[in-house]
Amino acid sequence: MKGRLWQPLWVLLAVLFLIEAWFWDHVEPLIARIVALIPLRELKERLARWVDHLSPAMTLPVFLVPVAPLYPLKLFALALIAQGHWVAGLGIFAAAQVFGLGVAAFIFDVTKPKLLQLRWFAATYRWVIELRAKAHAIVAPIMAQIRAKLAELLKGDGDGWGSKVLRRISALRRRIRTAR
Repeated sequence: MKGRLWQPLWVLLAVLFLIEAWFWDHVEPLIARIVALIPLRELKERLARWVDHLSPAMTLPVFLVPVAPLYPLKLFALALIAQGHWVAGLGIFAAAQVFGLGVAAFIFDVTKPKLLQLRWFAATYRWVIELRAKAHAIVAPIMAQIRAKLAELLKGDGDGWGSKVLRRISALRRRIRTAR
């Protein structure tokens, strides 16, 4: 019983984690294209040469410091949202998130070999990769059910899928009311 109460929380956390991972996966190639277009390639090469001379422990601040200034901006965005300025707050937060992921992807690409020399970092990295696989495993059955239901609704039988959706929502509401 107790496990069933926590299941929605784990699903939500898995979905949030996968959204973050999706952004990471899609921002990194975009940053690679931007690096190819503007003279950041030289910056990346200089940064890589500089990181080569650092110890693995000293490489960690190189990875963490560039994204640290974004946290006050994210807090400012959350404050705007709390004050009812949804569009501005969400816009600033989304921009800071995308920029932060882009910078982190750029820096991580350069610092990853050195950082993985740190045992605790390598263990954390493996743990995050395993967590991502578990998140996919948690969300996959739910996504399969959603896809199946959408395919069933979109297939239609001449009745129109909109009316089917409304009937199913009504049926769900009735079941929720009777469960109370």
